[in-house]
Amino acid sequence: MNAATTASLARRALSLGTANAIDYGLQFLLPVVLTRTLDPHSFGQYRLLWLAVSTLMLVTPMCMAPSLYYFLPRSDRATQRIYVNQTLVFLVGAGIVSAWAVSAWDPFIPRSLADVASGHGAVVPAFALAWIFASTLDVLPTAEERVGWQARAIVGLSALRAVALSAVAVATHDLYAVLWALLGVTLVKAGLLLWYVASHHGIGGPVARRDTFAAQMRQAAPFALSGALHGVRQQADQWIAAALFSVAMFASFSIATVLAPLVQIFRQSVNNVFLPAMSRLQSTGDVKGMLGLNNRANAMVALLAYPLLAFAFVFAAPMISLVYTRAYLDAVPVLRIYSVGLVAFVVELTSILFVLKQGPFAARVNGLVLLYSVPLSWYCATRWGLQGAAMGSVAAIYGERLLSLSRIARLTNTSVARLQNWTTLAGILAAAAMAAAASGAALAGFDLAPFARLAAGGVLMAAIYVPALFLTGQRHELLDFFSALRSRGAA
Repeated sequence: MNAATTASLARRALSLGTANAIDYGLQFLLPVVLTRTLDPHSFGQYRLLWLAVSTLMLVTPMCMAPSLYYFLPRSDRATQRIYVNQTLVFLVGAGIVSAWAVSAWDPFIPRSLADVASGHGAVVPAFALAWIFASTLDVLPTAEERVGWQARAIVGLSALRAVALSAVAVATHDLYAVLWALLGVTLVKAGLLLWYVASHHGIGGPVARRDTFAAQMRQAAPFALSGALHGVRQQADQWIAAALFSVAMFASFSIATVLAPLVQIFRQSVNNVFLPAMSRLQSTGDVKGMLGLNNRANAMVALLAYPLLAFAFVFAAPMISLVYTRAYLDAVPVLRIYSVGLVAFVVELTSILFVLKQGPFAARVNGLVLLYSVPLSWYCATRWGLQGAAMGSVAAIYGERLLSLSRIARLTNTSVARLQNWTTLAGILAAAAMAAAASGAALAGFDLAPFARLAAGGVLMAAIYVPALFLTGQRHELLDFFSALRSRGAA
């Protein structure tokens, strides 16, 4: 792939990344309002509902929407319409199953979640159904390479959600009212999805076709299983915390997981833009080009994610105090443990396994690491409290990466040492660690309020990080990043 095409992909990735960063920022700030307007028990119930719906998102949609990244770039217009239609129909069914799973009619619902469902009536299952159906909008425009449209939709819906939920929370101080506002925003998203489909594909049949549905299921099902195992592995520690500790303590634990979505935003923004191009390269036999795109994508993510992880590790206490109040300081050691695990999470390999059709292998790997991560989290939680519950997830991240790297190396006849630019990744990580450590040390002797400490730390880290990148030999990565920013601005 030529440099111009790669630069174009980088600009689109930055555009989507900017939108996702705004989304993350708004949803990161939303708990600032909720923790001050809802009591800890109600806020814990709000987080528990999101955990339940997030877990269902891993299972019931069966990876049908993400499979569009594979099929749409390879299909003509008529066939694209069939893939879109059958995805929407499938997700309606997935939403109905999910609605039942979080309702009072489910005899297997966990006790803590049953309290949420029974206490808030129809709004809980209705939200689950609407959210899962509307999730197609998070994938479809990017799969069709309408990145600008996707970016605008992300920002607009995120702003609507943050403003609506905050306004209702301030006005009512009532979780029930907040949940109705959340359902209303989700219905707006579902309506926008239907408008998009009608505008770009039309509303009409055929709804599905046996051969295309079978092909989509064959592609999606292994990755659905793998993704479910991977996601359950990531969320198992939260379910363990919910089972072993009070709802209020679970709220503190769930707050500490805020770093994972942040890194996922960077990963998703970059890889969702690169993935259609990777799929085309693999279909033509250009494995080297496909690996090169993945390598470039991971370096871009590391340049942004590593300094944020390092900053969160050093300044965890003032961050939690400022955003969530001192009532949630139990989250600080958990946040630091997760930041160590997310260093490896930056190295994204799922996209390579996806285009190589290695879904069954990915499922086996995630099943294997799940077998040891859950018992490890449970044991550590009973021994060391909240922070112990996070240790299984961290061990699982590193184990899964090692196994996946070995598999990809064999399939592509490429040594593990050459699959990624490890020197670049290590240099970026070292620069981030130096900048964060120096910033923390410089402020250690000052008695500052949380906001002042974070603001001063952020300024110092930004000032130190750039020269630190030069010291660790990553000058070219920084210059390439600024070049992409200039090109995007010019575009």
